[in-house]
Amino acid sequence: MTSRRRLSILLIALAVAASACGGPILANPAAPTAGIPARTPAPEPPDDPQPIVLPRDDGPHERLTEWWYYTGHLVDEDGGTWGFEYVIFRAERGSFPITWAAHFALTDETAGTFTYAQRSAVGPQVDRSPRGPDGEPTGFDLSVVDLGAPPTPAGNPAWTMTGGAGSDRLTAVAGVAEPLSAPGGRTIALDLQVRTDRPVALHDTDGWIPFGPAGGSYYYSRTRMDATGTLRVGDRELTVTGIAWFDHQWGDFISVGGGGWDWFALNLDDGTDLTVSVVLDRERRPVLTYATIVDPDGTARHVSGDAIAVEALGTWTSPLTGATYPSGWTLEIASEQLALQLQPTVLDQELDTRATTGVIYWEGSQRVTGTHRGVPVTGRGYVELTGYAD
Repeated sequence: MTSRRRLSILLIALAVAASACGGPILANPAAPTAGIPARTPAPEPPDDPQPIVLPRDDGPHERLTEWWYYTGHLVDEDGGTWGFEYVIFRAERGSFPITWAAHFALTDETAGTFTYAQRSAVGPQVDRSPRGPDGEPTGFDLSVVDLGAPPTPAGNPAWTMTGGAGSDRLTAVAGVAEPLSAPGGRTIALDLQVRTDRPVALHDTDGWIPFGPAGGSYYYSRTRMDATGTLRVGDRELTVTGIAWFDHQWGDFISVGGGGWDWFALNLDDGTDLTVSVVLDRERRPVLTYATIVDPDGTARHVSGDAIAVEALGTWTSPLTGATYPSGWTLEIASEQLALQLQPTVLDQELDTRATTGVIYWEGSQRVTGTHRGVPVTGRGYVELTGYAD
């Protein structure tokens, strides 16, 4: 078993009730949607696990739950630093139409502010992915239009993700009603090209994570993609460069257990990447810990939990939801001679996405310091925390 946040425990069972039906998505059962024809359920999939084949498996799958998930670290032309999160979720439940949700978050590490937006949609029109002569995907092309989204000066353009085989484009434009630093609202937008020629990291060695009676999940990552493009924040348009981390996960799962997880994705300046997941039960006791290490040459290795130690250094309580999250960590992997300290760049990086997924979670950029094999190292990271706002 392995994976992340998204690992699945929850996993977002995205029953996206979208703006068309006026309800949240994710962890809710499907509900009737007026005006949208019922979907004919897909035939039974082949027995799991099957080998992951790319670029076919970059594209969508007819499975219960799926997501394309990016986080990353950007620098603008004036030296300002930014973290971003951008994700599209897909869910299918019986004959209910395919449902979608998307989240876009921007951390201004220089100013110390955090802004996010969300949207949802129902129906097959979101998926425009290219397909080969055999009908199999050759990549992904997703376009989420939410007619209920706040307007922007550019109107209400679709949020899009397109690509495959390690060359992707991400676009999103959102009118945000209540950013922390700009009462009255402003526009945030991103337009990025992200690329890598490194092989994907298959988690748990083969990219398949069994959940027993709860189902199973396919899961791979591209942990260090070069990113170039633009950000727009209010009336500022910024040219940016940096790195992005991409996770793709899909399978016939809705939830595993009843707690949450702490998920860490770190890019170290010595070229090493690692993800660590700590899965928690309802009492927030660890029930599974695992890691995937990606060496500078792109080689991925699974690390079992007995070699990993994660300890929170403090807490932060949300003034909006009242949820208390761990904040700041030490992370050690004895087998890697790795000892790291993580500090959030901004304390408040909480997303209340009950309107689209039914979930409140914290996901934010980190500064990383420590040692690796006895040598000082720095880096950047993202941490996701779920199950703290119940």
